[in-house]
Amino acid sequence: MSVYYIKALHIIFVVTWFAGLFYIPRLFIYQTEAEKKLEPAKSILQTQYKLMSKRLWYIITWPSAVLTFIFGFWTFYHFPEYLQEPWMLVKLSFVLALYFYHGFCHNLYKKLQKDIIPYTAFKLRIINEIPTIILFAVVFLVSVQNAISWVWGVVGILLFGILLMLATKLYKKLREKKSWDKAEKEVLQEK
Repeated sequence: MSVYYIKALHIIFVVTWFAGLFYIPRLFIYQTEAEKKLEPAKSILQTQYKLMSKRLWYIITWPSAVLTFIFGFWTFYHFPEYLQEPWMLVKLSFVLALYFYHGFCHNLYKKLQKDIIPYTAFKLRIINEIPTIILFAVVFLVSVQNAISWVWGVVGILLFGILLMLATKLYKKLREKKSWDKAEKEVLQEK
């Protein structure tokens, strides 16, 4: 098999892996929010979210994580000099962090399948931003490689992460205000 096919397959499975890692926390958030619904909506929604999570996790996300590793390792077999590059070592540390995040999501998935809800929807929204930060880091490291200092790149990624967290908190405040305004209108209409 041509090395170009191997690299292409590696990139394709990275994309599908990220798709799974972006979407699974959303399903966790929806399942957590369904806990507050009244029956029968609560049971119906949680059953559906569990099924969707199971299919996403075992049909897309896990196979993509494994195939990303296989084709990435295969690429290093053909290009071992990549491992001598400082930017690649930093990239691999972010990839390792992504595998740890994957493991964290797997543990969370197993708890939610047993109706154990360890985090609030807001905390899950913050957790949901982790793969976004890692994606930015990896893409920039691969794109610019040695064009900029990797230290400045990491600082930029950390600042980006802080901005994402602040945006998440702002979104929470806006949602709370919107629900407060809606509740206030309902009370005024009752009077």
